[in-house]
Amino acid sequence: MATTRARRLRAHAFLALGAAGVVGLAGCTAGGGAANADADTSVLSVAASAAITTWDPVRSFSTEALYLGNVYEPLLWKNAEGAAEDFTPGIAESWETSEDGLTWTFTIREGATFHDGEPVDAEAVKASIEAAKDHAGASFIWAPLESIEATDDRTVVMHLSYSAPMDLVAASTYGAWIVSPKALAASADDEQYFEQGIDAGTGPYTVKSYTPGEKVVLEAYDDYWNDDAAPTYDIVDIEITPDAVTAQQMLTSGEVDLATNLPLENVDTVASDLGTEVRTANSPFNFVGFFNTTRPPLDDPKVRQALSYAVPYDDVIEVGGQGYGTQAHGPVPKGIFPYSEDVPQYTQDLDKAKSLLEEAGHGDGLKLTLTYASENSSEARFVPLIKDAFAKIGVELDVRAELFNQQWENAKADPATAQDIFVVYYWPTYSDAGADNLYSLFHSSDAPFFNLSYWKNGEYDALVEEAGTLTGSDRDAAQGKYEEAMNLLVDQAPGFFLYDAQAVTVAPPALEVPDFNENYPFTTFFAPITPAS
Repeated sequence: MATTRARRLRAHAFLALGAAGVVGLAGCTAGGGAANADADTSVLSVAASAAITTWDPVRSFSTEALYLGNVYEPLLWKNAEGAAEDFTPGIAESWETSEDGLTWTFTIREGATFHDGEPVDAEAVKASIEAAKDHAGASFIWAPLESIEATDDRTVVMHLSYSAPMDLVAASTYGAWIVSPKALAASADDEQYFEQGIDAGTGPYTVKSYTPGEKVVLEAYDDYWNDDAAPTYDIVDIEITPDAVTAQQMLTSGEVDLATNLPLENVDTVASDLGTEVRTANSPFNFVGFFNTTRPPLDDPKVRQALSYAVPYDDVIEVGGQGYGTQAHGPVPKGIFPYSEDVPQYTQDLDKAKSLLEEAGHGDGLKLTLTYASENSSEARFVPLIKDAFAKIGVELDVRAELFNQQWENAKADPATAQDIFVVYYWPTYSDAGADNLYSLFHSSDAPFFNLSYWKNGEYDALVEEAGTLTGSDRDAAQGKYEEAMNLLVDQAPGFFLYDAQAVTVAPPALEVPDFNENYPFTTFFAPITPAS
């Protein structure tokens, strides 16, 4: 397993989504209208909060995933927890791995074409993955890839430097889209090639038009290879609407058929107004608090355990997540590998917390500082609850709201002068929270990217590293090692684990909408949406 990870700062890049991806859909007949749509054109109108930082499918690493997931496809799609199969074939119709997990072979489907009309073949797949490994926003996901070859028109073989779960990597929402070779060549000569909304995918929709900061119009691709998943709507007309309250007003007035972001505190009211229901599902988002383990008193595990017992977990979920969440079992979110309900949890026990503080020599109390991202409304709601609970065990908490970039830079500057407690909202880049969350958040490093507990523990490192080398060849064994590592996190308490946010959907009476897939939290898939029968 690689001993370092390059991570692009993105743990609060999507705060407009609140504590979970929220999708609201009106109970009206779809057809809000798009430019140049005639009477025979079916239109789905949408208010979406997602900004577009780039149309480049290789460099993408932000909220434009909402659109790109409808225009591009990966080799495989990862299915939601509980599905009959772990994956749905995408550009690859089948795949297999060697017993040692070092060689992965993908068979490319026949009949798929890029939107420029060119056929999809093994060389095109190879070029896309080589581009992603070279300069993708999430290029680090391809770290295990030593070489890739197209052995014939329909076969791609990946050779790895260490065993890794390339099925999960190939299903990533970032850095794994298959892109037209012509467009890859054009963008190599001009990094701005894609930025006017040019697309070069294989997906069910093409980009019809784009007005920066205002509108995206998608159009069904007539030659889409998958007849069973072809779009119902000819046009998806999307108004870029960052403000959730505005999106709610557009939705309830019937101006749009769908809103990708509603105020979490209002979803029950919206559902009632529309005569529909609220659905919940796993999301990959969870809230973690880091303890600064480099200096007293938080260098003492007993003090960290005491504070973990003081946290009012149920109240944090009820107030911070408006009840839409479940208490975390460590830093791996529910529904994402290697989540396990066997990992123990702390529950609030103020007497136990006081006893542990006294045993650690702090019966007279402590003064600590806590920082959180001022942009995150959920954190703003629940952090005062932690402050009040700590006061009950004699811990005075100085709470500081900072813009996330400021909070992060201050935490990275010098652990000796940094905050005592850092609250963060985090999720894995792809559906392996062992390689990401467990490694990124708590693995030892002299220059940690996101280990803001600054904790170093050789036993934990060894467990995580061993698990990483087993995931591609023996996932059950990897699961076991990761669970040992998570148990150690609970015991040593370098952080406290608050809750896994739920995705909340206001299900429409007039539309059939698929269940939320925690593996693609920033993508709203428009093709499966159909009028209710």
